[in-house]
Amino acid sequence: MPKNTHRIAIAGAATLGAAAIAFSVVPADAHTTTTDAAPLSHVAYSSEPVRDVKASVTDQLAGASLKVQAIEAKKKAAADAAAAKKAAADAAAAKKAAAAAAVAKKEAAAAAAAKKKAAAERAEERAANRSVKRVAVQQVAAKRVAAKSYSNNLDGWIRESLDIMKKHGIPGSYSGIHRNVMRESSGNPRAINDWDINAINGIPSKGLLQVIPPTFAAYHVPGTSWNIYDPVANITAACNYAADKYGSMDNVDSAY
Repeated sequence: MPKNTHRIAIAGAATLGAAAIAFSVVPADAHTTTTDAAPLSHVAYSSEPVRDVKASVTDQLAGASLKVQAIEAKKKAAADAAAAKKAAADAAAAKKAAAAAAVAKKEAAAAAAAKKKAAAERAEERAANRSVKRVAVQQVAAKRVAAKSYSNNLDGWIRESLDIMKKHGIPGSYSGIHRNVMRESSGNPRAINDWDINAINGIPSKGLLQVIPPTFAAYHVPGTSWNIYDPVANITAACNYAADKYGSMDNVDSAY
């Protein structure tokens, strides 16, 4: 468009705008009166084209996009924070559950150990009670034996020897012992053989059942005297030797 035409168009547009304003302020039922037209004002215009309109719209759109992005970022941050909080809560719950399980396991192990210990203590107590009972019975039996009296003669010596032999599991009978005593010493606890081979070798037989000292020492029975002339000790040691060599003093009918 030529420069002059551009200016006329702008002026015309200004005049039409003014006329439009004048008509718009007249009431609908008012009578119109023709007046002389007001002189047209001069409209300023510029020969420079309209600039930066497109740039302004672009900036607005960019700003709106940034706002949307900021909102989305805020939502995402909130979602991430919620997820992190939930993960932390889940981890804390798992840790707490693991700690509770460890405590329960430890308590179960302690309970099992305590149960085992209690069972062992009960077993030990029962064994100790049985041992105490056995000792008590043995003590009572020992007291009875100790309280039992024997006559200080061949009959009493044999009977006391038999009780001691029974305690130690040595076989023999009253008749078997009595028979051999009468053959060996005629019932004399101080009898000594000074003529046989043992006497010749310097170890004569002594006592009721004519036992040589080495045999008496080897077959001595605990709880009896170490004196070879003691009647009970002599009989018991001799019966212990006879049980070892012949099965019992009852099986001896001659020198042994």
